[in-house]
Amino acid sequence: MEKIKLVALLMDMSLEEKIDQLLQVSGYYFETEGVVTGPANLAGFSQNEVDLAGSVLGIAGANKLKNIQENYMKKQPHHIPLIFMADVINGFQTIFPIPLAQGCTFEPQIAKEGARIAASESASAGLHLTFSPMVDLVRDPRWGRVMESTGEDTYLNSCFSKAMVEGYQGTEGLSTKGKIAACVKHFAGYGAPIGGRDYNTVELSKRTLFDNYLPAYKAAIDAGCATVMASFNTLDRVPSSANKWLMRDILRKEMGFEGVLISDWASIEEIINHGLSADKKGAAKLAIEAGVDIDMMTTCYSQNLKTLVEENIINETLINESVMRILELKNSLGLFENPYKDADTEEEKQIILCESHRLEARKAVRESLVLLKNDAILPLDTKKEKIAFIGPHVSSHNIMGAWSIFGNAVDTVTLEEGVNHLGISNVTFSKGCPVLNTTKNLEVNPLVVKEIEEDNKNAEKLLEEALKNASEAQIVVLALGEHPTQSGEASSKTDLHIPQIQMDLFEKIYQINSNIVVVLFNGRPLVIDEIFEKAKGVLEVWLPGTEGGNGIAEVLFGKESPSGKLAMSFPRNVGQIPVYYSDFRTGRPSDGKEGKYLSNYIDCPNTPYLPFGYGLTYSEFEISKIILSSKTLKKNGMIKAKVTLKNIGKYPAKEVVQLYINDPVASVSRPVRELKGFFKLDLKPMEERDVVFEITEEMLRFHDINGNFVSEAGEFNIFIGNSSTTSNHAIFLLEE
Repeated sequence: MEKIKLVALLMDMSLEEKIDQLLQVSGYYFETEGVVTGPANLAGFSQNEVDLAGSVLGIAGANKLKNIQENYMKKQPHHIPLIFMADVINGFQTIFPIPLAQGCTFEPQIAKEGARIAASESASAGLHLTFSPMVDLVRDPRWGRVMESTGEDTYLNSCFSKAMVEGYQGTEGLSTKGKIAACVKHFAGYGAPIGGRDYNTVELSKRTLFDNYLPAYKAAIDAGCATVMASFNTLDRVPSSANKWLMRDILRKEMGFEGVLISDWASIEEIINHGLSADKKGAAKLAIEAGVDIDMMTTCYSQNLKTLVEENIINETLINESVMRILELKNSLGLFENPYKDADTEEEKQIILCESHRLEARKAVRESLVLLKNDAILPLDTKKEKIAFIGPHVSSHNIMGAWSIFGNAVDTVTLEEGVNHLGISNVTFSKGCPVLNTTKNLEVNPLVVKEIEEDNKNAEKLLEEALKNASEAQIVVLALGEHPTQSGEASSKTDLHIPQIQMDLFEKIYQINSNIVVVLFNGRPLVIDEIFEKAKGVLEVWLPGTEGGNGIAEVLFGKESPSGKLAMSFPRNVGQIPVYYSDFRTGRPSDGKEGKYLSNYIDCPNTPYLPFGYGLTYSEFEISKIILSSKTLKKNGMIKAKVTLKNIGKYPAKEVVQLYINDPVASVSRPVRELKGFFKLDLKPMEERDVVFEITEEMLRFHDINGNFVSEAGEFNIFIGNSSTTSNHAIFLLEE
């Protein structure tokens, strides 16, 4: 539809009809199987509000959504179509590894392909928009939603942010078949809640916000992201849904965002809880003035905006602006011409969980696995050794992650099935123990609860079988970790150890067979010092999704070398959190020294247990000294930093070469080092290849003492290696 027709449509709409367009309701209201992704809503929508709301979330299925759309348009005065939205976070039904695992690939193309596949499956099921990517910078693993982010680094998150938007939306327009709109979230700073507690207050300096947290959102917006979601948290003590400075000055004016701004679930009504309004009427006023276009699952807008206009408290132009943005989004999706877009039951059958999608998901699994330790025990070789696979995750289908709301556990390949698919013999499988010793606080399928409770009743028998298998094997592979519901939204934790019942199993196995490889299933970095010290191999597999078992088995048995690198540091203990690689030196830096009156702990090193960018392969790599094309960088110029990467081991493998830069003297304190580039290379044994990074003045910019985004002349340190702790160092000078 042409813009002039959209304007005419807007002008012909009644105020009530406009306000209806700003309301989003859950698919729960259309069928009992609707997926409710937030707390039970007690707003008390009228039937009319549900019938005429402009968008629906959390429901999918081609026939379902076509029927809902058809009935809606009959009732809607101008036959304006609905938008169907949902949380498609790491896949629709072909579930990819959780986003944190995808960050560990250091390969944005994998996330882009995963988003493309998720879009095609979602579109066939009638969806128009996904609430993804989540690009919140995360440095506190107590926060359960770290699983949705791609990690602790600004640059890495920005690369993945751009890639995922391009995967969902493509480049030929949102009306293109198989494409859906993306929604970058949560704007802004949601990844830094105090104490790692979900929905909590965020305290960030403006410089930290601008230099570290905002760039990944900006990368999504620059990639054309159609929508943005406001975060739950306060920033500078103002909740995002009421933050006019954040939304109008920063998001729209400075970042140039022109699309639709969506509240998070009930976040407009929660303005009352934050203490900025006494009632829904006041909350509606603050949110519409801040420029929030869609009110997700509250009656704040639907029952108060008309009164606010009639009482001359707000101007109707605010509502017109929001409605126009929504109409433009619907138009860009092609819904006025084709309200059903790509919803097609035959297409659903053909593409959802098709073989090509599964193969891409399996590739993503292999690339995301991080080998944390290997004392010459991996890869496994069943020709020489009998192997006992033990642990609650050995045969579990629940390895998709908490936000895989349209995924089906029955479609997921378990580790046991993956081993069997390779035709591996001379192996045994046993559960060993329940995944947890209680189902308290677990909001999961009743069948899962029943399974855990049944396992606890049979715990003695499970342990007996496991110990027998371990005693008869040369190697034990222990599949341990979190239950999937222990990470994700509303799953903040202060204890980051593996559940004690599993640690008890580990200790008992260790007493009779110390040749242990631990395979870790989890949605966040954990405290793993006990396991790391005793096990001979540790493979971090995260929550790997549909093809998890196949991908893990292929790596364990050497079909491919692991190549993942940690996108988020592992802490030594909860007490040192937040801990991350790009820290600051402080006025009394420890610099590895011991002693009083330095910025140290007296009982723990400052550094992470396992740092950002760390990860082993089955081979060994050598990285040469850095060669600079020039030791001076001009403001409008570029210098090249070259190293030679050589595979000096006996396995073909991939290595991630990482570039870090440090600005040692500036008008404000700067991080000890920051990731500025990376390359992932696949080399055969004894093969070598030059790796060249191009360094420009733009890479050196930050917000200076006056708040200007600039670079400052002087010396810079450059580091190139295979983790954030590399000592391979050179110096160059940026000229005035």
